[in-house]
Amino acid sequence: MKRFWTTVRLDPGPEGHAVRLDDRPLRLPGGAVLRVGPATLAAAIAGEWQAAGGAPGGEMSFADTPLTRLAGTAQERIAPDPGATVDALARYGETDLLCYRAEAPAPLVRRQHAAWQPWLDWAARSLDAPLRVGSGIAAVHQPPSSLAALRRAVARRDALALAALGLAVPALGSLVLGLALADGALDPAAAPALGALDELYQAEQWGEDAAAAARRAAVAADIALAARFLALAGGPRDGGGDTGADIGGGPWQRNG
Repeated sequence: MKRFWTTVRLDPGPEGHAVRLDDRPLRLPGGAVLRVGPATLAAAIAGEWQAAGGAPGGEMSFADTPLTRLAGTAQERIAPDPGATVDALARYGETDLLCYRAEAPAPLVRRQHAAWQPWLDWAARSLDAPLRVGSGIAAVHQPPSSLAALRRAVARRDALALAALGLAVPALGSLVLGLALADGALDPAAAPALGALDELYQAEQWGEDAAAAARRAAVAADIALAARFLALAGGPRDGGGDTGADIGGGPWQRNG
């Protein structure tokens, strides 16, 4: 679509910051005005729309506004019924990547243990969720108490954090790694290699595949986005008055 707006400003209110495009509110596909609580996240979303299209008349796509899409998902899809998202994320604990180890070759077995076991230890220590490890393709049945603890850890998150986890956990194949990312225990730059450990090992042995490398790059971008969103959403919340500052942006819907 073409950029039609010139300026954007944040309009703080009791339900969060609204983003205004030439004084028109940024709306979600369902018609509601996007409301963002954390001031840091609201400012970053406004910055996305300031950059999108470059200038009035320029071409932009919604791929240019990933933070907006996550915030919209949180408000429109998750907040009305967070339990559905909590359940979907908690189920990843039943088949967490970190619990499924190779039987051979020995170097891969050692690498998995060295890279993954510290995060299972973290889950046991920090989340009270010790998980069992198996090798081969046989299903690993986890203690119900541990699965319940993981679900509680997910359920404590607000809609914004759940939206970020909804991106990071499937990308990593691991609820444990996703929660470690959300808690700030896992460096976002190190997370993609943990999720792709087996694939990276195979690439070392047999050579890189261009399609696989592109897929890993896309996964890494999703993890980086989720981590950035979490950091912005955890920033200071500003419930003050209108700043009156023009900081740039763009809409999901044009009607005010």
